[in-house]
Amino acid sequence: MQMIAFGSSIGTGLFLGSAESISYAGPAVLLAFVIVGAIVYLLMRMLGEMAVARPVSGSFAAYAREFIGPRAGFIAGWNWWFTTIVVGMIELTAMGTFLDFWFPSIPHWLTALVTLLVVVTINAARVSVFAEAEYWLSLIKVIALTLMIVLGIVLVLGLGPEPAVGTGNLFIHGGFFPNGATGVLFSLVAVTFTFGGIMSIGTAAGEAQDPSKSIPRAVNSVIWRILLFYLGGMSVILLLAPWDEQGSSASPFIRVLTAVGVDGAAHLLNLVILVAVASVCNTMTYSGSRMLRDLSRNGQAPAWFSATTKKGLPLRALLFDATLMGVVVILNYFFEGKVFAVLLAIIVGSELITWASISFAHLRFRAGGGQSSFRAPFYPVANWLCAGFYALVLVLMACLPDYRVGLFALIAWIVALSVISALRKPDEVLN
Repeated sequence: MQMIAFGSSIGTGLFLGSAESISYAGPAVLLAFVIVGAIVYLLMRMLGEMAVARPVSGSFAAYAREFIGPRAGFIAGWNWWFTTIVVGMIELTAMGTFLDFWFPSIPHWLTALVTLLVVVTINAARVSVFAEAEYWLSLIKVIALTLMIVLGIVLVLGLGPEPAVGTGNLFIHGGFFPNGATGVLFSLVAVTFTFGGIMSIGTAAGEAQDPSKSIPRAVNSVIWRILLFYLGGMSVILLLAPWDEQGSSASPFIRVLTAVGVDGAAHLLNLVILVAVASVCNTMTYSGSRMLRDLSRNGQAPAWFSATTKKGLPLRALLFDATLMGVVVILNYFFEGKVFAVLLAIIVGSELITWASISFAHLRFRAGGGQSSFRAPFYPVANWLCAGFYALVLVLMACLPDYRVGLFALIAWIVALSVISALRKPDEVLN
C-alpha cells in the first residue's frame, strides 16, 4: 500500500509539472509545497481513520455515500474514476515529452500507445503481479530521488571535486520571493496537482491484509517520505540552477543536471523518470478499474462492470478504462505538444472534488459517532481548514488564464453528475 501511494504521487506532477509552480513562485515554491503537504497530511489522516473503520474498495465513493448521501457518493465515485482516466492520459502524454530527451523524432502518440499496452498487460494479470510490479517501479524512483538529493547536497557543499555551488541561487535572482506572496498563492494550483494521486491508497483498502495495521503504517510513512522527497528534490533544483532559467517544456530535474555538467546522471535520471511515469499510469489504471467495479456493485454504474474473473480481476472495467485512456493517443496524433497543459488544468478541479468528499465525509463520520483506532488530528478544525483551501484554489484557478478551462470543466462536470444523479433513484442499477 505504501508503494501504491508512492506510485501515484511521484510522477509527472513532480518531474514535469513542478516547472510551472517554480515559474510562479521562484524559490518560495518550497512554501507552497509545505502548505499543500500539510493539507494532504490532514486529508490522509481523515481517509486513514475511515479506512481502518471501514476498509472497502472504492473508499471515496463508499464513505461519501454512507456519511453524506447517495448523490454525494455518486459524484465522488464517478469523479475519482474520471480522475484516474485523465491522470492516466497525462502520464501517457508525458512519456513522449521525456523520451524527447533521447528520441525527439519519435511521435508522442506512439509512445503513448506502447506505454498503454504495457500497463494494461500488467493490470490484466493477477493482483499480486500488479503489486510486485508497482513495488519495484516505485522503489526504483524512490532510490533515484534519494541519490539525486544526495548528489545535490554534494554539489551545493562542494564535497566533490567541483567548487561548492552554495545557496546563492535561492536569493540572488530576485530574492527568495521574486514574485511576492501572489506568486506563492498562484503556485498552489500546480502544486495541488503534484500531490493529487496520493489518495489512491484509499481504493486499495478493501484488498489490504490486516487494514488496522497496514493502513496506518502506509499513511504515516508515505506522508513524511513524500514531503522529504518533494521538498528535497525541489530544493536541489532551486539550489543548483537559477529558477528563472528553467523552461516548462522539459523536466527541471534533467535541465539542472545538464546545466551543472552531470550529463551521465541526467541520462540515468531521465530513465528513472520514464519508470516513474509508467508507475503512476499503472496505479491509476488499477485504481480506476476498482472504482468502476465499486460503482457498478452499488448500482451507480452499469451492472456489466461488476463482473470479475475467477481471480477477482475486474477485467471488463479495466478494458473499458484502457479504451478511454487510449483516446489520448489520438489527441497526441492531432495536437502533439498541446495536450498536457489542457489535461493538467482539468485534473486540478477533479482532485478538489475527491479531497472535499474525504474531508466532509469524515466530518459526518465523526459527528455520527464514528471512530477507529487511527484517529485523525484536529477534528473538526482540520476539516474546515481543508475546505477553506479548496475554495482558495478555485479562486486562484479563476484568476489564472491557463487554469480557467479547468474551472469551467469542473463546473460542467459537477452539473452533469448532479443532473444524472437527480434523474435516477439512489438504488437504481444502470443497465
